[in-house]
Amino acid sequence: MAHSSSPVIISKLPQVGTTIFTVMSRLAAEHGAINLSQGFPDFDCSPDLLRHVSKAMNDGHNQYAPMQGLLSLRETLCAKMNRAYNVNYHPETDITITAGGTQAIYSAISAFIREGDEVILFAPAYDCYQPAIELNGGVAVWSTLKQTDFSIDWPEVKKLINHRTRMIIINTPHNPSGTLLKKEDLEQLEKITKGTDILVLSDEVYEHLVFDGQEHNSVCKFPGLKERSILIFSFGKTFHVTGWKMGYALAPANLMAEFRKAHQFIVFAVNTPMQHGLNAYLQNEENYNSLSAFYQQKRDFFLDGIKGSRFSFRPSGGTYFQLLDYSAIADEKDTDFSIRLTKEKKLASIPISVFYHEPVNTKVLRFCFAKKEETLKRAIDVINSI
Repeated sequence: MAHSSSPVIISKLPQVGTTIFTVMSRLAAEHGAINLSQGFPDFDCSPDLLRHVSKAMNDGHNQYAPMQGLLSLRETLCAKMNRAYNVNYHPETDITITAGGTQAIYSAISAFIREGDEVILFAPAYDCYQPAIELNGGVAVWSTLKQTDFSIDWPEVKKLINHRTRMIIINTPHNPSGTLLKKEDLEQLEKITKGTDILVLSDEVYEHLVFDGQEHNSVCKFPGLKERSILIFSFGKTFHVTGWKMGYALAPANLMAEFRKAHQFIVFAVNTPMQHGLNAYLQNEENYNSLSAFYQQKRDFFLDGIKGSRFSFRPSGGTYFQLLDYSAIADEKDTDFSIRLTKEKKLASIPISVFYHEPVNTKVLRFCFAKKEETLKRAIDVINSI
């Protein structure tokens, strides 16, 4: 009799294990540590938002939404883009509601990246870009941001471009560094991609978290970029509901038509009552226009509290992350130091080397300050005790 043997699986993502976010959150739970690792708030969302979603459920909005998303929500979002960036997107053809920013990114990459296509990425990068490229047969081509200020080396980017370059992925405000792309950066990108078939995937999920009076430079404000860009946004990051996994993508009609072909077979449609609730909640502009001040106050509270510590930092320009440099404290690798900090000092963070494609020695940890004041206060006490 033949022996049954399980099928041989050759992994499409051999390098991928459990994500660092899962690892650190689990470690934090095991050791009863204050969890400033994963990027989620420990406070609740607006009761108004919950009321709107409950009302939608009670009003019977519980069946499939249209594949593209609720038209009223798409109209609201296109009007919001017009007010914020003075651009026109058409609600019928240029916007799709997605199951979070990550799914939007995956759909965009699936729609456009073929076997052998090259995609330029900037390290350190959020961890979902490269696997999506590789699952679709593409090749990630890396440009490392300058260690001093996380700025882009544009002459290097120019050299990386060839006939196989299909897409460039940018992220501003940037996770993990908290830096913002300047107007000059986007002008450079516009110049480099002019007259090519290169697409730009712009991850702008932290658009409403920009500090110190700076502005968010969306790619849609640059006509030469708008015509070739897919923009990604997140309701979860904006309204403190990361567990809802709701977001949206914007692009010119010809690009959005292709995006939707992939999107409809990845999720088809996304949560109906939440779309109704979000649409009602978005009618009050204060609900998102107040966020920069709200998070800047948290950043300032956190940084004021640790300014006498042995960590060094430059204040985050956006997102809800702050990098802290521990080179004056220890010489060990950031992965080892972050684990020791979690186990011995009961404070969890993310080592930023995990956002790189090759080993780096940065001695920098990322802390999430989207937390209640008492959580931050406890974290400050730990940081000051080191």
